[in-house]
Amino acid sequence: MGATYGPGLVGPLLVGLSLGKSLGYSLDIPFLGINHLEGHVFAHYSSRQSTPPFLALLVSGGHTSLVLVKDWGEYEELGSTRDDAAGEAFDKVGYMTGLGYPAGPKIDRLSEDGDSAAFDFPRPMLEEGLDFSFSGLKSAVARKVENKEDYELADLLASFQEAVLDTLITKSIRAAREAEVNTISVMGGVSANSRLRSRLTEEAEENGLSATFPPFELCTDNGAMIGVTAAYKYLNYEETSRLNLGPEPSLSLG
Repeated sequence: MGATYGPGLVGPLLVGLSLGKSLGYSLDIPFLGINHLEGHVFAHYSSRQSTPPFLALLVSGGHTSLVLVKDWGEYEELGSTRDDAAGEAFDKVGYMTGLGYPAGPKIDRLSEDGDSAAFDFPRPMLEEGLDFSFSGLKSAVARKVENKEDYELADLLASFQEAVLDTLITKSIRAAREAEVNTISVMGGVSANSRLRSRLTEEAEENGLSATFPPFELCTDNGAMIGVTAAYKYLNYEETSRLNLGPEPSLSLG
């Protein structure tokens, strides 16, 4: 029996963790607390998209990071966001432009009809290391919206999306080269973005790399990825967790 114990909001973590431990105890079966981020990595294990070592680009509403997956269960974080996550920036731009939540799929769809070069939005920290920053980009979009400038919404969204993807792709390729791995595996909700899939696939190939993505049903948070991670840990290493395990909202990977 597997349940997420972090990272995330403490309320949902408490509910899911309490249920998982209760079921494990009442059914007399092993219980494992699973790292939410590791669950996303195992979306590639269950779909057989990638084999370690590879570079994981983890992009979701709450997390954006680059992780070297040396083996299943063995990780080294190479870079992470210093402020907003990429998915969080998508949702905030969606909110300020009236698209509602979640905004990622809507921005992806509307951007197809927009001019991604209409606005020259910033690409924060593009040439600096492997960490990310999206708050400045979000603020630049907010100024356009708040000043009520004359613009086509599709152009604004396409320009914003392209700025995010420029940063994600540039740093992913840089990290793969530095780590000397040949595969970039994308995971998390933003991995469903059609423009990211097409651009990274093409640009990775141009750099002698390959890019992999989980099936759409395994991109966002789901119970399957947590269950598969728990099964792998128990069946291969007989790992279990104590029943007094508490939530860890700030849990990291690697």
